[in-house]
Amino acid sequence: MKIALVSIFLLMPLIDLHASIQPQKNFDLQRFAGRWYRVGLAYDSPGFVRHRSKLTISMGTVEPKENGNVNMTMWSLSSSGCHSKVYIYKKTSVPGVFTYYSTRHRRVKDVTVVETNYTEYALVLKHKKFNKEFTQVALYGRTKKLRADVMEKFRVYATAQGFPKDSILTPPAAVFLENCPPSGS
Repeated sequence: MKIALVSIFLLMPLIDLHASIQPQKNFDLQRFAGRWYRVGLAYDSPGFVRHRSKLTISMGTVEPKENGNVNMTMWSLSSSGCHSKVYIYKKTSVPGVFTYYSTRHRRVKDVTVVETNYTEYALVLKHKKFNKEFTQVALYGRTKKLRADVMEKFRVYATAQGFPKDSILTPPAAVFLENCPPSGS
């Protein structure tokens, strides 16, 4: 009995962290659709630390499907050219909350659109419940440069989720990102 109580007591902060995450009120997927740039990322996984300096702004498109799922195509630019990756976000019973299978982490993650004004920015939390190592906070913008108060809101939110300041990144723009995707894609 004591072991069970101690286990519950130790898990309570983790439960509270993710129980308090609420999606954008009255989330509208159609208004959320379109082009976004990832202009901020908070991520402190030990395996990611060595890649921080290589991170640049990436671009993506959100394409709603008739069934409520979303195809999220992300493009990034490296020395070898433009690369794309498609993520399939599956709808849940809560608007603004999706799940997807992370091939990199080999597990299902939740994706929550925490806040957006649809025309300028979106604050998105990707997480695996009860496991901080797989949690990320991302800031997306309709443009590659956002207002200072939006950037500060992102930093404050990421810090409130437990990310140390050195894991909150605002990467530079990739020089030729506008060439991704190639014409016609």
